[in-house]
Amino acid sequence: AEYTDAAAYLRELCNKKISERYEVITDEIKNRLDYELNTIHKMNYDNYFLIVHDLVDYAKSVGIAVGPGRGSAAGSIVAYILGITELEPLQFNLLFERFLNPERVTMPDIDIDFCYLRREEVIDYVKRLYGGDKVSQIATFGTMAAKAAIRDVGRVLNMSFDEVSKIVKLMPNELKITTIDKALETSRDFRDIYESDLKIQRLIDLSRKLEGLPRHSSTHAAGVVIAPRPLTDFIPMMISNSMLVTQYDKDVIEELGLLKMDFLGLRTLTAISDTLKNIRESRGEVINISKIPLEDKLTAQMLSDGKTGAIFQMESAGMTNLVRDLQPKGFADLIPTVALYRPGPLGSGMVEDFIERRCGRRKINYLHPLLEPILKETYGVILYQEQVMQIVQALAGFTLGQADILRRAMGKKKAEILMAQKVNFITGCVNNGIDKALAEKIFDLLKHFADYGFNKSHSAAYALLAWQTAYLKANYPVEFMAAMMSSVMDNDKVAEYIELAKRMGIKVLVPDINLSGTTFYVDNGAIRFGLAAIKNIGQAMIDSLVEVRNRGGKFKSLYDFCCRIDHRILNKRAIESLVKCGAFDGIDKRRTRQVAAVDSAVAAGLSKQQHESGGQIGLFGEEDLATVDFVLPNVPEKNKRQLLAWEMETLGFYISGHPLDDYSDKIKDLTKIIDIHGKKFSEGKVIKIAGMIIDVKKRKTKKGDMMCFLCIKDFSDKIDVTVFSSAYYKSVDCIYPDNAVVIQGKIDCTNEETSIIANTIWNASAYEPEYYLKVPDDLDQPETYSTLKAIFKNHHGNKNIYINKRGQWQRLKPEYNVSYSENLSAALAEVLGTENVKRY
Repeated sequence: AEYTDAAAYLRELCNKKISERYEVITDEIKNRLDYELNTIHKMNYDNYFLIVHDLVDYAKSVGIAVGPGRGSAAGSIVAYILGITELEPLQFNLLFERFLNPERVTMPDIDIDFCYLRREEVIDYVKRLYGGDKVSQIATFGTMAAKAAIRDVGRVLNMSFDEVSKIVKLMPNELKITTIDKALETSRDFRDIYESDLKIQRLIDLSRKLEGLPRHSSTHAAGVVIAPRPLTDFIPMMISNSMLVTQYDKDVIEELGLLKMDFLGLRTLTAISDTLKNIRESRGEVINISKIPLEDKLTAQMLSDGKTGAIFQMESAGMTNLVRDLQPKGFADLIPTVALYRPGPLGSGMVEDFIERRCGRRKINYLHPLLEPILKETYGVILYQEQVMQIVQALAGFTLGQADILRRAMGKKKAEILMAQKVNFITGCVNNGIDKALAEKIFDLLKHFADYGFNKSHSAAYALLAWQTAYLKANYPVEFMAAMMSSVMDNDKVAEYIELAKRMGIKVLVPDINLSGTTFYVDNGAIRFGLAAIKNIGQAMIDSLVEVRNRGGKFKSLYDFCCRIDHRILNKRAIESLVKCGAFDGIDKRRTRQVAAVDSAVAAGLSKQQHESGGQIGLFGEEDLATVDFVLPNVPEKNKRQLLAWEMETLGFYISGHPLDDYSDKIKDLTKIIDIHGKKFSEGKVIKIAGMIIDVKKRKTKKGDMMCFLCIKDFSDKIDVTVFSSAYYKSVDCIYPDNAVVIQGKIDCTNEETSIIANTIWNASAYEPEYYLKVPDDLDQPETYSTLKAIFKNHHGNKNIYINKRGQWQRLKPEYNVSYSENLSAALAEVLGTENVKRY
């Protein structure tokens, strides 16, 4: 209220908060702050910064996790001082001009990441602050993509699904080929079928007319608009899912001059927040995530070893390989990874060049001495958009605002602007004493790299999130993995994270009605399963269970449970799920008997509650009827495989064990399904996987032969497998649900999802792998081979042995063939080392 001028208030706010960020306020900091504030005021952006600061400040004040920044706003020292971002821009050489400069025509957004569970609270705060009629979420319009248009038109033309699918499969899956016209240009098979069949030609021509048109409307995942008066004064509105939503998309909203902001929900922030809570509760340590060290040996070693599972933006196989190659020593080394791991740099050889230079295997050259201080951090490679701007400034004397215009023109290939800017660049270089021919060469280099250059501010902000999650995983693994599992309870990644935790040596315990809460938590160095991840268990039942347990103590039996939980919430299906997944194991491990007793326990519990609500008492007065002996039916207990099947039914994965555990030695070196989805293998590559059959769909071919489609799940993930007739008839005895199998086949990428075309299927119990042995150089001597021959003789059979000596693979003579056994594996590992004995 003291300020009538937003600029004065913004400046005063920065002056108050600057000491919270800097112990020593240098002239460099003062000058940068003054420059930014002047630019912000000149661009009429003062109010915008105040609005963003206010909502971020509110979120932090009520414990809602806020991201360290994203996009070019991370280059602003004003944003850093106000707590909007968490990266100090001077330390990491982040440019404010990449975010805002006087030459910029369109105004930038400050996009903010919030805890995905509490994002709506921030939107509700904005509505309360500015008025519900002045704040709304923004509509977005889905358009008809090429393949979707063909499928929709085919349906209208009464063409069969299979017929249309065959046409769609002929379209290339490359990212750059996104239109029907481009598919016709690049795919000969697609063009041939178009030209040879009038019916298909009509289908595709109609689809071309519809391609790109709006198909449906929905609500933008993050966009929120704020207006000074009711939104209906400016734009048409609609009600969608009981919410007020604009009828214009974000681009039109911006063109009209309305304030648009992106409030993004990020699971990683929720996981970090939960990890910190777990650490407080399990270890008594209070950690400020913004104060963790930016160099840490344990974290660096974990990343360098390629152990990137569950780390923000680094879980994919490609990113894992990149991080392993880069061998990061701290946070600063992660900044390039976000910028490098994109289609452009990966496809251009830029990534390999960067790694070779970083590792000292390739010489670093600079075309001009002025380039060295700009490109030294990226080993002479132009990686960031900011570097393009700095080069233009240093060589040609451009202002950073002018340099940003040139960068944009290069990125968008605006020929007219580029030609005019090239003249200015060459002239500026010559005036600075740089040879004209060299200036032209540098300009062409800049133009080439502008296609691949990435926003360093965004790369640094997201690298910070990656470092924070990596630090927590390396130093507080149990607390971190419990939080990660809780963050993905609504999707299939829970199984992946449970498997990852087991590989990290962390025990994951079954749910327990006397110990578990809603989410996963740390239980004496292990992770206890959360009740919300169990199928058929609603939040109301969980809340009731925890409240009753806190009030009256632990449950003593199934009967006690049914007596104490309100039967308006309780249902038979939910109790069966709790028993089948092991939640009653702490009371009685006989799951089969307890399942058989559910009906009678529910009936008895309901009867007791009805008596109590009617004011009646039993024959023995007010004694605790829950202590009455309740005898479980005497039924035989199911075997381990059947009990694990119950866990799959109720949890979607196995927790107390896995059906493949019985075959762990023979299948340990087969291809993991998660690696197939991680694009580690190319189209047509022949691989072997092991897994459980979780779904079978049989079909008849046009010739009347049988074939089938399987869904296979291993420890890590699941994948679809096509079994054509020739393979089906050879393997029909293996193909049924809940069977453990080994499948050899080739990778198929013709559909949107990668799958496998099988050629051989074995029952896992009957499968025998071949052995691939590598002889280390120091063991390449007669004594080693004598020992191996004796082992082969003791385990003679019909499986081939392959040996790698000095980089060459050789198959041994049939006389050395072996019969698989765990004893054989152990004997070979003792001679050669575990890492040199593989079973395929």
